[in-house]
Amino acid sequence: MDESSKKLVDNVMKEDDILNENVTNIEQIEHKRPMNKDMDAIYLLSPQPHLVDCLMADFERRRYRKSYLVWTSLLDPALRSRIDKSTMAREQIALFRILNIDFFPRESHLVTFRDPWSFPILFHPACNYLIRKHMEEMAQKIVSLCVSLGEYPTIRYYRPRNPSHEASVLCSHLSRFVQEELDQYAQYHEDFPPPSNRPRGALFITDRSMDLFSPLIHEFTYQAMAHDLLPIKEGEKVFYKTIVNEGEPDEQEKELEIGEKDAIWVENRHRHMKDTIEKLMGDFQKFIDENPHFTNSSGNASSLNAIKDMLAGLPQFQELKEAYSLHLSMAQECMNIFQRRKLPDLASVEQSLSTGLDEFYHKPKNMADQVVRLLDDESISASDRLRLITVYLLYRDGLLPADLQKLLAHAQLPPQDGEVIHNLEFLGARIQKPLRDTRPPSQPLFAKKQSPTTTTEEYALSRFEPALRLMLEDHVRGTLDQTVFPFTKPHLDAADGLMGQDNVSQVSLRSAKPTWAKMRLSSVEPRQRIIVFMAGGATYSEARACYDVSRATSRDVFLATSHMLTPSLFVRQVGDLSVDKRRLDIPAERPKPKAPAHLFEKAELPKPPSMTQQPPVPPKNSQPPTAKMASINLNSNGSTSNYALPLTPPQTDPTSSGRLKKEKEKDPEKKKKHHFFSSKK
Repeated sequence: MDESSKKLVDNVMKEDDILNENVTNIEQIEHKRPMNKDMDAIYLLSPQPHLVDCLMADFERRRYRKSYLVWTSLLDPALRSRIDKSTMAREQIALFRILNIDFFPRESHLVTFRDPWSFPILFHPACNYLIRKHMEEMAQKIVSLCVSLGEYPTIRYYRPRNPSHEASVLCSHLSRFVQEELDQYAQYHEDFPPPSNRPRGALFITDRSMDLFSPLIHEFTYQAMAHDLLPIKEGEKVFYKTIVNEGEPDEQEKELEIGEKDAIWVENRHRHMKDTIEKLMGDFQKFIDENPHFTNSSGNASSLNAIKDMLAGLPQFQELKEAYSLHLSMAQECMNIFQRRKLPDLASVEQSLSTGLDEFYHKPKNMADQVVRLLDDESISASDRLRLITVYLLYRDGLLPADLQKLLAHAQLPPQDGEVIHNLEFLGARIQKPLRDTRPPSQPLFAKKQSPTTTTEEYALSRFEPALRLMLEDHVRGTLDQTVFPFTKPHLDAADGLMGQDNVSQVSLRSAKPTWAKMRLSSVEPRQRIIVFMAGGATYSEARACYDVSRATSRDVFLATSHMLTPSLFVRQVGDLSVDKRRLDIPAERPKPKAPAHLFEKAELPKPPSMTQQPPVPPKNSQPPTAKMASINLNSNGSTSNYALPLTPPQTDPTSSGRLKKEKEKDPEKKKKHHFFSSKK
């Protein structure tokens, strides 16, 4: 494997899972590796030029007996040709296959590319020359996802009604790249798509400019709220540092992973925080009642032994206890911040601004006064003030320059925060407007929802729904506007994409009462798959919307994106759009990686197995000491001489010394004359 392909594999399995499949060893192609001419090798590689160099170096050395090549995505034709033309490569390759796995499944219905650099490449004005290649790479990854799901979907893309920014054509170009890649794959793979009785899937290409409210407003479902307010450590895994066994002798601070293996997290992440806390407390109390040994702190030996025996026999209980402690502490900390930073007051104003309706679903009034009052409140953090001003600007569709400066002064924000607001123009937001604005008010992307029959104070702070959810619901109804979301092939796919949209989900979306038979059929009928790609990053509220629509309709909705956005990350990335791009250190502009030099070094000659095979080594002083040897006394009377022989013999070849020893044993007198003939002159 290489560094990139190893991350893809590590994301879904452990090394032990691979080794258990009769694999002897796992090595990284860039590292130094021993020769194994008697073993076959499976290469799982990313299609990068320097890795092809590494591969060809292995072929030249014939490092392995046979090679099975598996690529994570499509190999560039020039690189493929280089391999095909190599005689050594053809002799050693036993398999050549494209696997189409160049993406990172994060949740059951959420996929990311782990590419936060996609945002500046797509929206930074100085990165235009990087966009085409980046779009081609994104298109290949989107196609890889479709192939993995076995879907050859219709493709629709987001086209703004009144485009005002340069990136407004982003979705149009990207959807064309995806369509071309998908058609080409189907052309060369007759077995794609595989036979299925499932309705044909749908792919939507959208970008961050479609909904600028979602990354800014406060969301109060568990997952989104935790990622917004808590110091969650995001990397290849997601961790949160907490204290386990608090108040006990073995209390310790520990980083616990949050992911799909955490059943409590998966069950509660999309619940409103109020419901999450009630569920956690109820489940934890039930767990304690069923397992009283874990709360027995009497300290007597018998109870301790009982606990140890229980933990030894059922180690998963300890993990479960830690999981409950983790989520209870996370939920409690979220609520502490919720109260400390006056988020109820802030969120009430945010909801009115983002929906255009107050809590009674009427047109909101005196919003400017409410915003200014919150900006003057010291309990509101600086980051929340910036988010509030931005949401207010989006609500007003631009502000007078003087009014914007007054709001920034009220908020006491530094000048660079003003840059964040102005940079939203690169995403299609209108920042400034004249005193006499003749431009008609912009039409909302989707119609405003009617007032629900019942609402509570807690849920009144969660009235806003992401545009992605409204798009999906209109698609299911068959009412999605084709001028805003056109097909890439309207003459071929429009009828297929619109036909029978509402029929599959009559239970949940039609006003007519369904029969019990229809309800049962809808649960077992093949479900259409909908794939939504959000360029520039998606939010956790949008991920939740995909799960909600999947549950409410007979669809399976998958969200794919370059990376997941938190409000703080979004604000930082928007601020970077006015920074010199050289300071951003975009990977696409870094020097291209090269194959390590050690792969091309000549192999060292094998060392001899024993000393007896070494050639004779001459002594350092090749001239015999004849002058001193002449003064040696050869008498055998035991008298001493003026010259003493050295205690350590000169370094000679062990074979010659062994031969001399044998000759001495055979005829000592002969050896004596042979060595000291010069002394008899």
